[in-house]
Amino acid sequence: MPSMTTSKVSRWDGHGREHIVHVQKSGMQRTLTCDTCGWRKGAQFLPWLKAEEHLAEAHQATVDPSA
Repeated sequence: MPSMTTSKVSRWDGHGREHIVHVQKSGMQRTLTCDTCGWRKGAQFLPWLKAEEHLAEAHQATVDPSA
């Protein structure tokens, strides 16, 4: 059984609230889960891009805290 690893993509919205999408990896498959709204999606390719797109479209969260 493959091991599972987790990372996250976080962005801030215009009101200063942080929104986080967790990326869980198990083998080749990745599962994205949003802490704010519970959105879930499977992604095999470019999961971080899909997470950033969700944060921008659903929560207007586009400010990268690491920048």
